Amino acid sequence: MANSLQARKRIRQTERRTQVNRDRRSTMRTFVRKVEEAIEAGDVGAAKAALRDAEPKLMRCAQKGILEKNTAARKVSRLSARVKALAS
Repeated sequence: MANSLQARKRIRQTERRTQVNRDRRSTMRTFVRKVEEAIEAGDVGAAKAALRDAEPKLMRCAQKGILEKNTAARKVSRLSARVKALAS
């Protein structure tokens, strides 16, 4: 258990930050899932629209440190390739 005031404050801050990061990660995964569901359904228009919505969420998560930058870029690239393959 933290004894100093500073250590207690850091615990409170960490708990808040953890909750925010958990919410952001959950939102990002939801948007990625919507893209994947549209691809599975074979709906090109919905897949493109979902990808347009998901890409900024992924990049913002990378910017905020929830994902590594290259991980976010890789996910966007692979989703884009799948949507493009579906369209052709």
